[in-house]
Amino acid sequence: MLGAVRQHGRAHGYQVRNDLEYWGAHEWSNAKPGSVYHALKQMARQGLLHAHETAPSTAGGPPRTEYEITGRGEEEFFRLLRESLVSYDQKPDVRSAAIGFLVELPRAEALELLRERIRRIGRWRDSVTGEYLPEGGPQQLGHIGEIMRMWIHTADSDAAWTQGLIDRLEAGAYTFAGEGEPFVGVLAEGQENPYATGERHPEDDR
Repeated sequence: MLGAVRQHGRAHGYQVRNDLEYWGAHEWSNAKPGSVYHALKQMARQGLLHAHETAPSTAGGPPRTEYEITGRGEEEFFRLLRESLVSYDQKPDVRSAAIGFLVELPRAEALELLRERIRRIGRWRDSVTGEYLPEGGPQQLGHIGEIMRMWIHTADSDAAWTQGLIDRLEAGAYTFAGEGEPFVGVLAEGQENPYATGERHPEDDR
């Protein structure tokens, strides 16, 4: 949500909700309408966002609150981004959000963070194979050994995907901070969202 507000400069709650649905975040995270509006208010109370009260619309609608990221919010955004890129043991929604904002960093820093991710995956894999797997292999644990196989397969798959991303970035893929016009991944005001759920919420007009 910090990233969505940051990309707009200033955004009201419904814009943020609409962007999250555009990104499919309601499918891979807990970003449901009520939680989106609650989180925006909470981040404003924490000083991560500044809440601007706007005038009622000319059509007679209620005033809306527009949010703008603060300096503290900017620091927190980049802290979370960097931490999420190197951490292996995080939920898929955290990893997905981190990849979505990867290009907000300079290319060189993004590459180094991804290389660190691979190093951490390797250390985690070594700890699993060194501490949990018996000498005779996971089959010595009966069907419980399948858990170990799943852990190792997941680690290897993550490392392979991360290396593929590194290779693409080293070859010049995508536009990173300081390299030119960035990819626009948010909806403009009034732009139709083809992935909107259509679910209404009382906070949509505020």
